[in-house]
Amino acid sequence: MGLKRPTGDELARAIAERTGHVFSDLRLLETALTHSSAVRAVANNERLEFLGDRVLGLIVADMLFRQFPDASEGEIAPRFNALVDARTCAQVGVELELDRFVRADAALKARMRGSGGNYLADAVEALIAAIYLDGGLEAARGFVLRLWQPRIHTVVAKPPNPKSELQEWAARIGDARPEYIIDRREGPDHEPVFTVSVRLAGFEPASGTGGSRRSAEEAAASAMLRREGVWEAQEGAP
Repeated sequence: MGLKRPTGDELARAIAERTGHVFSDLRLLETALTHSSAVRAVANNERLEFLGDRVLGLIVADMLFRQFPDASEGEIAPRFNALVDARTCAQVGVELELDRFVRADAALKARMRGSGGNYLADAVEALIAAIYLDGGLEAARGFVLRLWQPRIHTVVAKPPNPKSELQEWAARIGDARPEYIIDRREGPDHEPVFTVSVRLAGFEPASGTGGSRRSAEEAAASAMLRREGVWEAQEGAP
């Protein structure tokens, strides 16, 4: 059984240790960390997520504008897109251990454990909005810069398309084409989780999960590419 999720002052102290911001409005903090899937929740973080996405975008755009004064829009736009991407937000959520503090459906959290998941990305954006509303733009800026500035030199080449790469690899080694099959669809309509397997003649199937059919297919293709050593040899994929 996991540790009990902290609330009230205990939650505020834990979040302050991770963000550097001490909340005056604890209800705002609780709302930021309440996912729409949470049972019996009076309010959830969807509106805060909407605002936080825009606050994050403003701060990151300003950071890049100042950091790269001679770069063209075409040079900084891909970096911006990578920094505000949901995957980056989910990574930040993992670093902050927000899974310990987010109130969400237990089954949803269990399915996403270890991969970050959309609910953590949502929580990070909502937390940014909550800090902004509670302490102003500079408080939000301090939080974002501390966690996003170290990522500013992250490789921004367009990420590989695993489905396309799997299809190209399959064509090089034979005539078979990858086939994707939905094994399961779980979760509520607003937060579905798909499990998809990819099958290729002559190879064991590989599976992946995601919040959409497309993302699950990409995860399955990635799993096969890694298992067969294609990305390690050719792409340096983790």
